[in-house]
Amino acid sequence: MSDTFLDQVERIYQQDSRYKPESYEFVMQALFFTQKQLNRKGHVSAQELLDGIKEFALEQFGPMSHTVLEHWGIKSTDDLGNIVFNMVQNGLLRKTEDDNLEDFKGVYDLKREFDRGYRRNLEKQIKGKVK
Repeated sequence: MSDTFLDQVERIYQQDSRYKPESYEFVMQALFFTQKQLNRKGHVSAQELLDGIKEFALEQFGPMSHTVLEHWGIKSTDDLGNIVFNMVQNGLLRKTEDDNLEDFKGVYDLKREFDRGYRRNLEKQIKGKVK
């Protein structure tokens, strides 16, 4: 009997409890979201994934994006890289020779980007209703 995704995530969590199991599910869903946005089934770069994570979080959690991710242990893009590479090390994701944990280091400030993104989305919604 093969392990489910959640079984594998639980095993990762037992090895590295910095990030709650929900964070792994979120990153996987954000990966699928990003692939769909890029109209691509395969590999995405760290930058593409981080941009997708930002969009996906705002779509899912709106102004609570930073709070939700922080609750799961995600405080920086570095943390997102650690989650991705934990999944790589445990066979849930694959990487290319060019992929590196350093690609996730300090890419953007989560709180600032979520605040900015939420305000931008809100302005678009308001302008759309005013017309």
